[in-house]
Amino acid sequence: MKDVRKILFKVHGYLALLALIPIILIALTGSLLVFKFELDSLLLSDRAIISEAGQNRMPMNQLVAGVNRSNPDYEIGSWELFDDGYEADRVYLIKTGTEQWYKLFLNPYTGKMLSKPEIINHYFTDWLLEVHYTLLLNDLWHEQPQLGTLIGLIVAIMLTFLGVSGLIIYRKFWRKILTFKPGKNRQTQYREIHRQVGIWSSPIFLIIGMTGIYFNLVEFLHEQEEHADGAGHYIMETRLYNDQVNFDEMLLESQRKLSGFKPTYFLFPYEPELHFTIFGEVPTMNIFASEYGSTVSFDKQTAAFISAYDIREQSFVNKLVDSLRELHFGNFAGLYSKVPYAIVGVGILVSCISGLLMWLRRKRILQ
Repeated sequence: MKDVRKILFKVHGYLALLALIPIILIALTGSLLVFKFELDSLLLSDRAIISEAGQNRMPMNQLVAGVNRSNPDYEIGSWELFDDGYEADRVYLIKTGTEQWYKLFLNPYTGKMLSKPEIINHYFTDWLLEVHYTLLLNDLWHEQPQLGTLIGLIVAIMLTFLGVSGLIIYRKFWRKILTFKPGKNRQTQYREIHRQVGIWSSPIFLIIGMTGIYFNLVEFLHEQEEHADGAGHYIMETRLYNDQVNFDEMLLESQRKLSGFKPTYFLFPYEPELHFTIFGEVPTMNIFASEYGSTVSFDKQTAAFISAYDIREQSFVNKLVDSLRELHFGNFAGLYSKVPYAIVGVGILVSCISGLLMWLRRKRILQ
């Protein structure tokens, strides 16, 4: 058993060194992204936050028509809906003749556009999100356009292994979980910091790692399957839905189909095979249920009802998958979950630094 632990200790150390920079970037951006809403409210107060709010949102038909009229060179790809009197809607557009997505902020109570369309990673927190998921490496290498997503997947696997192997190495951690003995030399101090931070961070550490594996794997496989024949993304040339469809009726019908349904995201047909899909949340006892767990779909030409998906009626596995988003981002309990998640992100940074210092001293590179 002792030999196995020695081998595991070496593998743990070398994997940590190999993935050091990506882990630091992912941990740092993740700690900040936990407070994405708060950062947007601070940095984009004139765009992301509404200064004029009425009692009711304007009809969706009018809002869609206004966006289309003001942005004739773009087509709507999706629409993030808010009705709290505070947050502005986020409208995601595709520039015609391209596959490039843009983002627009809009006041749903007045129909006023609070920004012009900006490239999807133009704003600070959106740029952080791209760094977090792709390390800015996607679309740089023609042979593997999803290089960043693939590296993120590998790093998430490594992160999970580091968490599990750390608990095995310090398998009797529970005996000293409430004690901190820094020791007299620096090597002992670094090891104690590394041990304590790892122990206290391990539950959330493992959740972040395992959910990261899922999200990166799903995205990577989706892109690989969609472009298996070597074709690129669909180039938006013309509107793919009937201009006469009634968006307000679709929203009302979605609420009739699913009891307690609250629409949060309106997906438009941005590729020929897609129809309208309204994502939303429903009342449930699951505190980890996402805001996008249930869906209602409609035909893009006639707006006729196609299907409904109620997360409350799904299997345990499907409910678990739906919960992964909240578990990964840590926003399921407001600041009560956001703060611990951000602290764990900082803890991962501390673990990286303390582990590196331990290795440098062990190799006598650092005195």
